[in-house]
Amino acid sequence: MALGDRKLRQLPVRSLAPNILTVLGLCAGLTALRFALQGQFEKAIIAVIVAAVIDALDGRVARFLKGATKFGAELDSLVDFVNFGVVPVMVLYLWNLRDLGGLGWIAVLGFAVCCALRLARFNTALEAPDKPVWSSKFFVGVPAPSGAGLAILPVVLAFLGWDWIADSPFFVALYTGAIAALMISRIPTFSFKGMSVRRDMVMPILLIVGLGAAVLLSYPWGFLTALGFGYLALIPFSILRYRRYASGSEMLAAQADQDDAPVP
Repeated sequence: MALGDRKLRQLPVRSLAPNILTVLGLCAGLTALRFALQGQFEKAIIAVIVAAVIDALDGRVARFLKGATKFGAELDSLVDFVNFGVVPVMVLYLWNLRDLGGLGWIAVLGFAVCCALRLARFNTALEAPDKPVWSSKFFVGVPAPSGAGLAILPVVLAFLGWDWIADSPFFVALYTGAIAALMISRIPTFSFKGMSVRRDMVMPILLIVGLGAAVLLSYPWGFLTALGFGYLALIPFSILRYRRYASGSEMLAAQADQDDAPVP
């Protein structure tokens, strides 16, 4: 076939913009690893956070621009594994887990494998049919970005003066294993992107976000610590809310079956 006879597909820019963000997120994550190798752990944590922020934006940009593609979804999943399954736990390893030798490396591998399984389950769940509408309000297990944020929490606590954590690699290994277990668990956790707010709550929420940004810029490590512990504290409430939705759905299904039953 002659070259002139070929039809070259034109990709709209809106399809490219989310992928550019995803690649920038990958660059941020790998740069975090570089900082950790140089012993600059504060910069490494900041780079991980930047990668998480970009991850939160690229999907929303794709939906807003109507530029979501299969390629973009696959790229995003691969980048998520690197940024949230490999980089954070390698930062921990270079920080103090390597003091445990082989045991520390087992913690690294366990976390990375659990993150890979978590992402694979999430991707397959997207294609699952007949999911109730309310299920979009929840994740199954702790999502990968949140797991990464929780994993680096010991480093942040050390920045606040909790020096005993830096000197306790065995504790950090156990903690890392616990976060890995949360990622592959069946525990329901809130998915904030599936939630809606009342109109009268928009202004208070914007005010809280503004105040939160001010605190983050002024006291970054304290803010991130509060955010991490706050997320963990929300898990019991997400379980209760999930059970409430599930029981209500089961009652409606039972009522529907009863209504459809033949009358003798």
